[in-house]
Amino acid sequence: MNQTTNVHGHSTHDAEEDARNRNIWIYVNGEIVPRDEAKVSVYDSGFMLGDGMWEGMRLYNGTWAFFDDHMDRLFNSCKAISLDIGLDRQGVADALARTTEANGMTTDVHCRLMVTRGVKAKPFQHPSLSCFGPTVVIIMEHSKPAAHLQAKGIRLATVPQIRGLPMTQDAKYNSHSKLNCIIGCLQAEQAGADEGLMLDPHGFVNTTNACNFFIVRKGEVWTSTGDYCMNGVTRQKVIDLCRANGIPVFEKNYSLYEAYGADEAFLTGTFGAQTPVSEIDGKIIGSYDGLGPVTARLQTLYRELIAQVTGS
Repeated sequence: MNQTTNVHGHSTHDAEEDARNRNIWIYVNGEIVPRDEAKVSVYDSGFMLGDGMWEGMRLYNGTWAFFDDHMDRLFNSCKAISLDIGLDRQGVADALARTTEANGMTTDVHCRLMVTRGVKAKPFQHPSLSCFGPTVVIIMEHSKPAAHLQAKGIRLATVPQIRGLPMTQDAKYNSHSKLNCIIGCLQAEQAGADEGLMLDPHGFVNTTNACNFFIVRKGEVWTSTGDYCMNGVTRQKVIDLCRANGIPVFEKNYSLYEAYGADEAFLTGTFGAQTPVSEIDGKIIGSYDGLGPVTARLQTLYRELIAQVTGS
């Protein structure tokens, strides 16, 4: 299927079609293999139980943007679930370099780095059954966000699926266990929207099923407290850019009432950077035909930051 076509609508991960992706090389446990030969065991902990962590990163001009921030999150998450990756940061960097070289990739590349607890001795839950070492997979694709996302924006629907409390499954884990978010996405599509706007356990606006969520009200940028969502790298960079450039920014509790009445709204993520939101629950956001001025300014500041840290 054409990558830019989604029979249910759009998503923040819509990409321009690139035929080169049909013949990419993929890193699997130290080996670089053709896409059609890249496989893991049906006994793998990630396949069987969603037991693993992952990172999404983008390559600009031969440099992985905010590599250290992504590694901080990956290694912290793996430590928290007692998962030994089997590589240090330099080992991960070397694996990434081998994969980019095999694919001849230099820029406009999206990477999904996945680590699981590895193959299990028996098809049961206990972590001790994963006794053969971790599974590490790196998938890289030539990938540019689809142009229509900036022109049309994303339509959100508030969904009944919420981001839960930390003692259930902490949303700060970028884990392979994404069913909570998938349910939210399905609920949004069934409501006729592109993605789901998820609330926190107290009913405050939190995040979408795929990205962090921001609104703009009277020149102020608001996002959730971050207590019940993954604190995305791009989310933090946007907050930092606001603080460095005199844009009032608040991490706070706010309700759908404030979101519906926002002047602008946008999503943040490693793939799409800052993607405008056109409507929430059928209500048009703001009065701009396309990008609002604050979102547009943040996009410019973010591009400048990427150029600064990657030399692109």
